[in-house]
Amino acid sequence: MERILVSACLMGRKVRYDGRAKTSHDALLAAWRDEGRLVPFCPEVEGGLPIPRPAAEIEGGVGGAAVLSGAARVLATDGSDVTAEFLAGAQAALAVARSSGVRLAVLKEGSPSCGALSIYDGTFRGHRTPGKGVTTALLELNGIRVFNEEHLTEAADYLRTLET
Repeated sequence: MERILVSACLMGRKVRYDGRAKTSHDALLAAWRDEGRLVPFCPEVEGGLPIPRPAAEIEGGVGGAAVLSGAARVLATDGSDVTAEFLAGAQAALAVARSSGVRLAVLKEGSPSCGALSIYDGTFRGHRTPGKGVTTALLELNGIRVFNEEHLTEAADYLRTLET
């Protein structure tokens, strides 16, 4: 059975920067949970950040690949550089994915760690820009396909291709 790495906040865990969850009540996630497929994970917490914590964005909104290459940092609203924690969390997510045989992930859109299609632009004004979070970029560089919570039907289609 294929395992699926999933953002812990989507599973009701209060791990987000504001101390809340972003629980998804989608039937597909519930079915996958009941089947024992899901591997909940929060890269920001696993990277050493507290709950709650200041919100963070990738400077310039340039995306996770730029952070991985050292060309950009992840900064918090209080001005602190949290790049090291985001990189550690991404590496921890990859390690868990590898140890669980994960080839598919469902991660929280918009997050500087988990965004699959968009991230915030680095201005802390609530504006999004196309891009990937740090964890998503690392997972995809290592052959793990990442979907967001809005594209679960596509994730299910991909899961079927993995299991045939």
